[in-house]
Amino acid sequence: MAEVEKRKDESIDKVLRKFKTKLKREGVLDELKKREYYEKPSEKRRKDLERAIRKESRRHQEDW
Repeated sequence: MAEVEKRKDESIDKVLRKFKTKLKREGVLDELKKREYYEKPSEKRRKDLERAIRKESRRHQEDW
């Protein structure tokens, strides 16, 4: 679990912003969104393959 300590003269807004940043960096929010709905293994494989194809095509375009 992510923890952020509040310093002496630090506002709640700043602490909350630091907490959200830490959650994002640790990938907690991404994991939560991913687990929101069940994804069949075949759908996951298809999505991963599409992501890899897009990444490869972008990398290939940069070489030109």
